[in-house]
Amino acid sequence: MNTKQAKHEHILVVFPHPDDEAFVASGTLAMYIEGGAQVTYACLTLGEMGRNMGIPPFASRVSLPAIRKEELTASCHAIGIQDLRMLGFHDKMIEFEDQLLLDSRILSLLQELTPSLVITFYPGYSVHPDHDATGAAVIRTISRLPAAERPLVYCSAFASNHEMVIGKADVTVDVTPFLVKKMASITAHRSQFQAAELVGNRELSDEEIRERFGTEQFWTYRFDSSL
Repeated sequence: MNTKQAKHEHILVVFPHPDDEAFVASGTLAMYIEGGAQVTYACLTLGEMGRNMGIPPFASRVSLPAIRKEELTASCHAIGIQDLRMLGFHDKMIEFEDQLLLDSRILSLLQELTPSLVITFYPGYSVHPDHDATGAAVIRTISRLPAAERPLVYCSAFASNHEMVIGKADVTVDVTPFLVKKMASITAHRSQFQAAELVGNRELSDEEIRERFGTEQFWTYRFDSSL
């Protein structure tokens, strides 16, 4: 699918953690923003329970929430996202949150923004319980809308068995023209990026960056399927 031909005036992104946007969709979002789309990023938590504290460590359990908030703001700036909503839920607790409260916050955003595209995680196939619970809340909320009012939903999936169950991604975006912005978004999350993406003190080569980050894949959610 050639996503450059798909025009969206407003896109809503719903992920649970700072840095989800960077690794999953920053290149795609930068592409849409360059094309004139407005993007709202609803980040459910500040990732305050994250294990990574930087290499060498420069964060602590006490300082990490404020640091990750600053990193998230810098990441959004790198992508070009001007509307960042920090919803204040608890990291590693999304699956235990009051569903009525969580769904109502998502519904409020849908009603306010009327996005034509929503990007989130594919429930059940996104490894982290917060990812799955976030995607489930988004799908649950949108499924309650009349079919004619439902936005298109792109889901990210990367569990080990995901293609066996949901097939291959039907949306692949070449984000190589936006790799500078994508890498700026990723590296803005200094406390997380260094631990996840450096091998010792060796930085990734340009070729490795293109290979690892040059495409982004999504599954269009079919509302006739079950969670």
